[in-house]
Amino acid sequence: MRTYLVTGGAGFIGSNYIHYMFRKYGDEIKIINVDKLTYAGNLENLKDIEGRDNYRFVRADICDSEAISKIFEEEDIQRVVHFAAESHVDRSIKNPEVFVKTNVLGTLVMLNAAKAAWEQPDGSFLPDHKFLHVSTDEVYGSLPEDGGYFYETTPYDPHSPYSASKASSDFLVKAYMDTYHFPANITNCSNNYGPYQFPEKLIPLMINNALQGKSLPVYGDGKNVRDWLFVEDHCKGIDMVQEKGRLFETYNIGGHNERQNIQIIHTILDTLQDMLPEDDPRLAHINEDLITYVTDRKGHDRRYAIAPDKIKEEIGWYPETCFEEGIKKTIEWYFDHADWMQNVTSGDYLKYYEDMYANR
Repeated sequence: MRTYLVTGGAGFIGSNYIHYMFRKYGDEIKIINVDKLTYAGNLENLKDIEGRDNYRFVRADICDSEAISKIFEEEDIQRVVHFAAESHVDRSIKNPEVFVKTNVLGTLVMLNAAKAAWEQPDGSFLPDHKFLHVSTDEVYGSLPEDGGYFYETTPYDPHSPYSASKASSDFLVKAYMDTYHFPANITNCSNNYGPYQFPEKLIPLMINNALQGKSLPVYGDGKNVRDWLFVEDHCKGIDMVQEKGRLFETYNIGGHNERQNIQIIHTILDTLQDMLPEDDPRLAHINEDLITYVTDRKGHDRRYAIAPDKIKEEIGWYPETCFEEGIKKTIEWYFDHADWMQNVTSGDYLKYYEDMYANR
């Protein structure tokens, strides 16, 4: 039985990855989920698998080297999938120190713990042991509106404290691969969406606000472009990189779904109108009148777009979910999990929301 250590597994992408892996491999694998349980980590995301004999949750901070080393001592870890990170750009602008600590120091702690556990006396590493570092397309900076794509060879040009901290963590992984021949890969993904996403991010925020008749805050002119990737497609790509990817390589995972933010919002409104029953009273307020333009984000990158040519050619991965299908699946999930949304949009999240948008 192969054992995976998943960091940040109670978060959005991490919890989707754990679900995907158990659907695919069942009892053939064991997963150790390490999560600090910050505001974005929610064990409710995993309540349907928490009773499995081949699943273990450990509440720990990835910056705590003693706690992380103990896990490697207790478990025969053969795969590390490193999701854990602070990831919201707005929060990084308000509090960059937290992002540097978690994303940079936390990655260093994970690398050191895996290196110590896997390195053999001659400096080589145990066979079939791999570390996968999950990163973002934001490390590449911004693209012109009229064309171009991010490739694995695109120079890094981060513009926010968040993307700068992720770029730094990427460079640490690259350094360990070059210096120690440490068995790792890096993946840089485009914007994910789907079930379990915390509603500070664009798509769940707009879904939740529209259903409640609240304003839909749009930065600037709403024409910033992102490449959207359904989270299950991303999880499949991560698994395929671990199984088929060449060691020491970086793979971009993109959705080929470029959309302006304002287009995303119109699609959400249209889809909600189509999916709600005709007698649902919420239909009366779900319309364009909810859209409210707010002061643009500082240093707001204009366009991201990934070219996933390398992962398609070498590994055979491609995004299977078109945006219209993925957004419908996402909205259906939020319809079916209204209690989940209610639980995560209380307390500190509401205070944060007011801090971010009330006076813009």
